[in-house]
Amino acid sequence: MTENEISRIIVDIAFAIHQQLGPGLFESVYEDILVYELIERGLLVERQKAVPVIWKERKLDHGFRADLVVNSKVIIETKSVEALAQVHYKQLLTYLRLTSIKLGLLINFNETLIKNGIHRVVNNL
Repeated sequence: MTENEISRIIVDIAFAIHQQLGPGLFESVYEDILVYELIERGLLVERQKAVPVIWKERKLDHGFRADLVVNSKVIIETKSVEALAQVHYKQLLTYLRLTSIKLGLLINFNETLIKNGIHRVVNNL
């Protein structure tokens, strides 16, 4: 399954969740439901995956934690905030670079229209 096929599934699930529940819940609620729905569709989901950072041959075991990694091909960062900041995009791009994953989705469920809360971030490697 390609990154784009996986992202289509993720976006469809995000739309369904937002349509049913709307904005305003904690990020963890949306993340729990995303995990459940992705697994129901047969995808492999790693939650709060610790990703090491290597600095001058020293491995820092917990460089960061990715909210969700799907099929080792797409990172999802879930938010439920008033507005996304530039740092959210930069963080996701850094996560993509450190893992060599090509595609990330930054999803802010605290939008009136979920289409305004879904953003693709691409790592050009």
